[in-house]
Amino acid sequence: MSLQKGNPAMEIKGSVALVTGANRGIGRSFVEALLARGAAKIYASARRPERLADLAERHKGIVVSLKLDITQPADISTAARQCRDVQLLVNNAGINLQAGLIAANDLAAARAEMETNYFGPLAMCRAFAPILAANGGGAVVNMLSILARVNLPMYGSLCASKAAALSLTQGVRGELAKQGTLVVAVMPGAVDTEMERNFPPPKLPPADAARAALDGVEQGLEEVYPGDMASGMSQGLAHDPKAVEKDLAKYLPR
Repeated sequence: MSLQKGNPAMEIKGSVALVTGANRGIGRSFVEALLARGAAKIYASARRPERLADLAERHKGIVVSLKLDITQPADISTAARQCRDVQLLVNNAGINLQAGLIAANDLAAARAEMETNYFGPLAMCRAFAPILAANGGGAVVNMLSILARVNLPMYGSLCASKAAALSLTQGVRGELAKQGTLVVAVMPGAVDTEMERNFPPPKLPPADAARAALDGVEQGLEEVYPGDMASGMSQGLAHDPKAVEKDLAKYLPR
């Protein structure tokens, strides 16, 4: 499931977390997993916070819904002002427009994926780094994909954005080490979400991805590979990366 040991582990129980893209899929599973582990407060954020009303209603005083579009600087600034007690930042929000790099009609999908999957998490890390420092260091979880490490042409521009986000994660980890912030890259294979509705099974349940990510936080791990697909591909990339690349090259855009 995981690789290298990082900073000291962070305890989830009693902590304050912020989860982006919390209205469905892995994000909602993160909120539920944090609740199960005894988080004291969870800022559950989404572009449309009304989709979080059921969570906030069921868990009054613990789950706080928050309007947050991570591509909008004003939303991020407001969140940073309102959420000064955050100790765990979960950068989960992302998009997959299922576009190739050459086959796409234009660059719109590639630009949108970079805005949400790279620039959004970067802006969140920049806004919340001083907050995490003031609260003892804490942790950042960046939800990526095993495709951050190798390109699947049918999702070519998504993979490029996730590769950029992996590099971002490594750079942020280096910069924030001095303040004691653990930065975790989570790289699952296919997850059973609406975003991956067209991808054939087997797919990892989103709850399993969230649990594995939080296990990584509590164990002080820098990289987590939830599920058999991700762990198998990681091993393949370690032993023969060109073979993995050539295998995925068969899956072309429609």
